[in-house]
Amino acid sequence: MVVIRLSRGGAKKRPFYNIVVADSRERRDGRFIERVGFYNPVAAGGEEPLRVATDRVTHWASKGAQLSPTVARLVDQAKKAAA
Repeated sequence: MVVIRLSRGGAKKRPFYNIVVADSRERRDGRFIERVGFYNPVAAGGEEPLRVATDRVTHWASKGAQLSPTVARLVDQAKKAAA
């Protein structure tokens, strides 16, 4: 099954997450199919905290990809910010 989930990066105590489309059997930070955005929970000042390619997310969801609960919340948040 294909899932859209977060992949952690960044340094210790400074998390940075890529929103990726991956096979559910792969490790959290392992191989992925496509990167569709990022989430920076500790963004400061002028840094962009969230970017989501909503067209690619809807494309993958139409093909049957499941969104993780956190990614679903972030996508909704990005859609509200864009509107």
